[in-house]
Amino acid sequence: MSKIATPAELVRTSMTFWTLMAETQAVMAYRVMGMAGIWAVTGTENARMVDEKGPAFAEAMLAGSRAAWGGKRPDQIAMAAMQPLQRRTASNNRRLSRRGPNVPRFPL
Repeated sequence: MSKIATPAELVRTSMTFWTLMAETQAVMAYRVMGMAGIWAVTGTENARMVDEKGPAFAEAMLAGSRAAWGGKRPDQIAMAAMQPLQRRTASNNRRLSRRGPNVPRFPL
């Protein structure tokens, strides 16, 4: 294991961070629009939003802690902590983006 991160590894860590941030913002926007009735969401979306936080952050903390205790570099620790969160935000982003706007359907 290299003790110094390569530029490519640092770029990968940075890109993972920025992807996580962008997907988080998109998920937040979909959910806020859902609360406003603009985006089509299920009736359980608000509860899901609250319920997923604790387990997601616990998994991220555990993964980051394991990496730190394993002697990993700071970029590897950050990646380990971000990956569980990134998987969830990517999944939420895909799921919510497919639902589309809440367009009233008028009978013809």
